[in-house]
Amino acid sequence: METYQFNFQAMGCPCELRLAAADRSLANEVAVICTSETQRFESKYSRYLTDSVTSRVNNASGLHPVTIDPEVAAILDYSGVCYVQSEGLFDITSGVLRQLWNKNMRRLPTDSELEFYLDKVGWKKVEISANEVFLPIKGMQLDFGGVVKEYVADVLAAKARSMGIEHGLINLGGDICIIGPQPDGTPWSIGITHPTEGNSAIAVIELSEGAVTTSGGYERYFDIDGLRYSHLINPETGWPVEGLLSASVAAPTSIVAGSLTSIALLKTPEDGIRFLEECATPYFAVDQQLGCHGNLGEVCHA
Repeated sequence: METYQFNFQAMGCPCELRLAAADRSLANEVAVICTSETQRFESKYSRYLTDSVTSRVNNASGLHPVTIDPEVAAILDYSGVCYVQSEGLFDITSGVLRQLWNKNMRRLPTDSELEFYLDKVGWKKVEISANEVFLPIKGMQLDFGGVVKEYVADVLAAKARSMGIEHGLINLGGDICIIGPQPDGTPWSIGITHPTEGNSAIAVIELSEGAVTTSGGYERYFDIDGLRYSHLINPETGWPVEGLLSASVAAPTSIVAGSLTSIALLKTPEDGIRFLEECATPYFAVDQQLGCHGNLGEVCHA
């Protein structure tokens, strides 16, 4: 049995499939299905595509409800759970704040600008029924970026298993699902990118099942007047968060691991670590001073 590797680009990030199979034909078939399914999700949920469900909902804000299918309803329901668990920090309506904080900005926003956009933020304002969703304020937006990629990783892993893959790895831009150990029984080794030295790993995680997701506040940022601001925005204040540099979580599914890392990064470093500890799930976190925390992985560089 050989392990075949497939690389492709989707949802704005590099993606990788490692599939162990008795012959290449099965691996190729699974890769084609998984790639196609990833592209389906991107077409359906991307905020950049005018005909996506996300764009249809956002364009109808303040006007009328939009019909949704059970899949969208389930993702909205999970997003609501994340909002509650994060005490309002994980809010998929906060994407509108990107119009205020973006790579082209040359100054800090004014109080009036913050107030203007914050009026359009708030999960509790969203009106959801079994088959419809309505954003009641003109200019409100949904952004599924914090949940869909992780959801897709889980879907692809389940699809690969159903097609006969017993050993494999799905990696969608750092959201990783494991399909059993490697063919020889050894776990998969997953490197965690160093927050300040991008070409090296700060830790290595070994997994034979489940999922691991890594998120970092260092990945995107804005420089204004000599100061660096994270792209992660507190939806209550409208200001960037000064949180952990990086957080990785291992969980049974990628969507759970991803939401936990996202919530941790939206908190202060101390509260983020406390939150991960209270979740009682294996984690690895890096603070602003490059201090390492948690019980997941072996630190290889600090």
